[in-house]
Amino acid sequence: MKLSADKAIFASLVVAIVFMSACGQGRSSSQKQSQGPPATLHAVNHIIYMMQENEVFDHYFGQLNKYRQTQGLTPDVDVTPDNASQLAFDHSTSFTPFHMISMCTEDLSSFWNESHNDWNHFAPTTGTPLMDGFANSAGNNSRHSSPIGFDINGQRVMGYYDETDLPYYYFMATQFAMSDRWFSAVMTNTPANRMYAVAATSHGVINKPLTQINVPTIFDELDKAGVTWKNYVQDFPKGSSLRPFPTYSKSVGSSIVPMADYFSDLKNGTLPQVAFIERDAREGLDEHPGGGNSVQKGAAYVASIIDALMASNAWKDSVFFLIYDEGGGFYDHVPPAQVVSPDGIPPVLSPNDTCASTPGPTCDFVYTGFRIPNFVVSPFAKAHYVDHTTIDSTAILRFIEIRFGLPSLTKRDAAQPDISFFFDFAAQPNLNPPTPPVQPVNGPCYTNALP
Repeated sequence: MKLSADKAIFASLVVAIVFMSACGQGRSSSQKQSQGPPATLHAVNHIIYMMQENEVFDHYFGQLNKYRQTQGLTPDVDVTPDNASQLAFDHSTSFTPFHMISMCTEDLSSFWNESHNDWNHFAPTTGTPLMDGFANSAGNNSRHSSPIGFDINGQRVMGYYDETDLPYYYFMATQFAMSDRWFSAVMTNTPANRMYAVAATSHGVINKPLTQINVPTIFDELDKAGVTWKNYVQDFPKGSSLRPFPTYSKSVGSSIVPMADYFSDLKNGTLPQVAFIERDAREGLDEHPGGGNSVQKGAAYVASIIDALMASNAWKDSVFFLIYDEGGGFYDHVPPAQVVSPDGIPPVLSPNDTCASTPGPTCDFVYTGFRIPNFVVSPFAKAHYVDHTTIDSTAILRFIEIRFGLPSLTKRDAAQPDISFFFDFAAQPNLNPPTPPVQPVNGPCYTNALP
């Protein structure tokens, strides 16, 4: 009897152990579920944006659908239409798209007057976007250059590059996420657009600020919130886009730093939470037309910056935006979009500026500039994604504000959509990014002949 009792006790203990084990496993499974909710925007700990110079969407990515199809992807991008054309300056012929052989072009103009002429050659202040003045503006710029340019009828506005010229950009825009409705902030040239990229307004400036602009930038708001930031500047310190603002004098040498610090910060694990990378105009690596600047060398420079991020420990929780300040005067078929004025301040016009004598809908900051090339690189980025939501460059400021709980700077950034649609935080992050192709830099470069 005693043996049978011992067996019964042993059996009971086994059952109890099995039951407790099963219960423990159940709790463990439940704990695993509760510990693994989908990630959110707060998984992003580094937001980096870089702004290159004076390139328009059709000029760079107007052939992107052909490339996507070679990769087995759908042709989702709003690319250059087959019937695209521009009337020559002298009205002798019409120019159609052609493949550039040269990696350099003669300069164009994208100032306020020329941009409005591009919008509608005969009625630049109206709300009717005919998109018919690009060749006229470029031809006029050549005729009034010193020395006179060679492309006096403006054919260069219809030139384009493709994946054979810019394989790195085509690969990144296709492997990660991009938009075919990303516009520069305002229909004018570089200075005002760079002001919008940091302050969501140009405070009335349409060309170059002549005095200090006493408005806050996104970096002032980051300082208030205790969020780390740096402005990496190749032509340090004068190459900073923050020069028109009070934050410049306060931050030079602390948060406004030489570009070399970006690479050392990646190596040392000290990349800030927000980073704005300036173009390298000093070495001609900003992709700006004119001056013998090669778009291939500029793209290779950008590649070195992004590749360093992908190879660093910061990659796992970073987002990198590549954008351009404005379209540079090249043809794009998509009209600028209607937006809100950031602060109700009208453009400060000179007597010869378009709108000075003939006002109209485009005479205020209620339209964007032209579409710009862009892509979004991140372990959280949706693969092969093309978004069609209308945004301008202040959307990056809105993204930063949402991530770090900051107030809007102006009505412009406040009106931008939440561009978290570029990301899938519920999916596993891509911690092993694909290896992009090497960007060639040996393409021919001349500015006195086409193509």
